[in-house]
Amino acid sequence: MGESLIQPNDTITLWGIIIVWASISIYLEQRYSWASKVSGAIIALIGAIVLSNTGIIPTESSVYDAIWSVIVPVAIPLLLFHVNFKKIWQESGKLLIMFFISSVGTVAGTIISFFLLKDHIPYLEKIGAIISGSYIGGGVNFAAMSAKYDTPGEMVSATVVADNLMMAVYFVILMLIPATAFFRKRFNTPHIEEVERGIGSNEEGKTLAEGFWKRKDISLKDIALSVGTAFLLVIVSFKVAEFIGQAIPSGENVSTILNILNGLLGDKYLMLTTITFIMLALFPRYFESINGSQEIGTFLIYIFFVVIGIPASIPLIINNAPLLLVFVFIIVMINMVISLTFGKLFKYNLEDVLVASNANIGGPTTAAAMAIAKGWKNLVGPILVVGTFGYIIGNYIGTLLGFWFSSMM
Repeated sequence: MGESLIQPNDTITLWGIIIVWASISIYLEQRYSWASKVSGAIIALIGAIVLSNTGIIPTESSVYDAIWSVIVPVAIPLLLFHVNFKKIWQESGKLLIMFFISSVGTVAGTIISFFLLKDHIPYLEKIGAIISGSYIGGGVNFAAMSAKYDTPGEMVSATVVADNLMMAVYFVILMLIPATAFFRKRFNTPHIEEVERGIGSNEEGKTLAEGFWKRKDISLKDIALSVGTAFLLVIVSFKVAEFIGQAIPSGENVSTILNILNGLLGDKYLMLTTITFIMLALFPRYFESINGSQEIGTFLIYIFFVVIGIPASIPLIINNAPLLLVFVFIIVMINMVISLTFGKLFKYNLEDVLVASNANIGGPTTAAAMAIAKGWKNLVGPILVVGTFGYIIGNYIGTLLGFWFSSMM
């Protein structure tokens, strides 16, 4: 694509557009019933896709990097301050099994898609390894597997675009499924029903979103304690994870156990979630006394929704490698079918199936963002913990598939 109307270094304008569009998305969701059914998250994401694909904003900028590296980490503890601590542990075990089932869907999808398209897409044995790792653990694994396999830069770039576009489309699909009567009739939906019960007593005429996010008392002290505590938790957690990551050796010449320990204890998001849980257990009254943390955290997540859609460049994928989009589409659809089928067989809640599949394809942060947007607050913590395991197993599974695929080329 050519140059955008707004340049990547015009940071104040880009920040403004992202925040204004996130605000408009929330307003529409709470003002109009059609927008409430679609959800503000999808409105934010689709708007971003339109803005980037029409050349108004660039597909890459330091602003987007800042949102990934600052806004998202701060939002996570803010959303955990008022979750039900007991339910976190109850949900984590169930979600872990569902996550592994969904990972099987990714593996099956990658194998089927590889055999269908291996004669039509160059370097597919390497791309297949990269994508399989990514669609079990998220973007962290994509970066690690790309560095591991010597794939031409243009193919990696085209794969990134196909991945981003597919993730954006799949996110929309996952957000729409809970509103579909077909799935509501066939699955238990306790988290959806809890949200609906919570707004049942509100005034007539309010949308689902407006009823859930009803006005609350909040003071300047609440805002200060919410944001200040969140930043403190992020700083401590990231520094601890960085220290442990450097202290525990990792790499090809290191034992599997040390690699796993490095991956677990050195992961900044898992450390952030763990330390936040510890603080919640030690100082429950302090966190219960803070109002507004959920609202502030959710607004930050809506900013993140806008950024998810920006890299999804449709012209770039059409011009460079349209078959790559077909490749990732097959993988994602098989993941979804296997997740929903076995979720139904094992009597899983619909919400568990959807966030587990999301954690596979997009990683724990996008899955947590989905749970936040839907009001499934007791799934936010568990899916952040469970999704992090994908960072570890994704690279191993991707490597094994890469060896197998390479032996056939």
